[in-house]
Amino acid sequence: MSVTIQLPTALRTFTDGLSEVVVEAATIDEALRQLTKNYADLKRHLFDDDEKLRSFVNVYLNDEDIRSLNSIATVVQSGDTIMLIPAIAGGV
Repeated sequence: MSVTIQLPTALRTFTDGLSEVVVEAATIDEALRQLTKNYADLKRHLFDDDEKLRSFVNVYLNDEDIRSLNSIATVVQSGDTIMLIPAIAGGV
């Protein structure tokens, strides 16, 4: 299935400036693995040393948080959109 991964500005430096990347995948995990295979410098920003998705990376499938679905094992359909949104800390 072809799915589109939308990248925030902060991660675009690792994808040659692309805001969207299309990959072939059946699950969120496969999509993210394909993305980091194509753009290796991005991997350390998404996955930790144990190959687990970093806790501060929020992933949405068609506007729904994958934590309320089946996490990275969530099945995707052709035409779906995956959004990566890194958590932002700060405040007063």
